[in-house]
Amino acid sequence: MAVIIASKTTFAVAANTKSDDQVEGQYQNVGKGKIILAALSSITGLNCTLSVGGITIINDQPLPWFGTTGSMSLSDNIVCSQMLNGGKVELYFRETAAGSPTVDFQLMFEPA
Repeated sequence: MAVIIASKTTFAVAANTKSDDQVEGQYQNVGKGKIILAALSSITGLNCTLSVGGITIINDQPLPWFGTTGSMSLSDNIVCSQMLNGGKVELYFRETAAGSPTVDFQLMFEPA
């Protein structure tokens, strides 16, 4: 059973900036298991970086889907699903198109 380690709806990223780390609290450090990120941006031009234990899973890549905020689907908007050994989880978003996007996201961890 996966646990949610970070989740936000209509999280705003200012034009030409990088967000703070979106993972904090109890699940900032995870053991061996599967990390799953689902995300939906309101417009194109929003990149994502995800790393676990110093291993980069997504390296400043554009989110592949965009649409109406609040309409993210866990079955349709999976950005990555990867088994890892664990470590500190870091998630950042970076706006690249001089717009004002928002993003819905849910980062989950399923222990092995």
